[in-house]
Amino acid sequence: MPGPFDLRDHDAYRRWREEKLDTAPRRIEDIVVELNDPRALTPSERRRLQSTIARCNMALYVGKTGTDPDKAIVRRLGEQLGLTTLDGHWLTDDDGISPLSVLGAEARSERRDFIPYTDKPIKWHTDGYYNTPERTIRSLLLHCVQSAVSGGENQLLDHEIAYILLRDEDPAYIEALSRPDALTIPARTDDEGVARPAQPGPVFSLNDDGSLHMRYTARTISVLWREDGATQAARHALERLLARPTPWTLRGRLEPGMGLVCHNVLHDRSGFTEAAHRRRLLYRARYYERISCS
Repeated sequence: MPGPFDLRDHDAYRRWREEKLDTAPRRIEDIVVELNDPRALTPSERRRLQSTIARCNMALYVGKTGTDPDKAIVRRLGEQLGLTTLDGHWLTDDDGISPLSVLGAEARSERRDFIPYTDKPIKWHTDGYYNTPERTIRSLLLHCVQSAVSGGENQLLDHEIAYILLRDEDPAYIEALSRPDALTIPARTDDEGVARPAQPGPVFSLNDDGSLHMRYTARTISVLWREDGATQAARHALERLLARPTPWTLRGRLEPGMGLVCHNVLHDRSGFTEAAHRRRLLYRARYYERISCS
């Protein structure tokens, strides 16, 4: 059916765009929701989270759990928002939740080769861009148990805002980035051969409910973009967009008891510094469902 993401439906796009930009937050404080205990939301807390996410695809919560390392904080919060199918893979714990830490007690040795488990900066991306279509990451939950001594900030950008900015500049960018082979992640090999096959896919696509999904990484290594002129132009336009803050780019740092729950929006992470007495620890949960906002 025609809709705001159909390049031919100009009226639907105009109406959706106007409402989106009128309500889009421009300060990190605009997406903060205070919670008592994320494991047991009150009806009003749940409604505030849902309404914030419905407006801008993300919410930042401030809970009172502090440095409590209970993983149930993540799991139970997700369940209360309709998130049940975790993306478990070879780097997650058995419960499907990843402890993001640097050489911490929970960090297995094979994790040390992957940037999320280091103190290095991470460029703009959406999670699971290397996954197969049936394992599309539609929702992401990050929960902070302990922050670093310094650094570790995130920038956040609603992928629907990125879509608007690109489409307003040139609808051909959207057309190119929606091709099924716009972005390919090459195969990953290990000592036994191909551990993960090459994964081509679009940057922009639609979920079954008609909502927008974005798949992206700013990495330049082990990433293959379609080589035609239209795709390269669209890629460079997106890189320019992310190279400097937009009026809707939000920036902040998760502190103990805080977390991000979102529809896998664009995000990055700055590098950080730890100390022996203060090791950064975040829990990350990735889900195949979108958040229930009703």
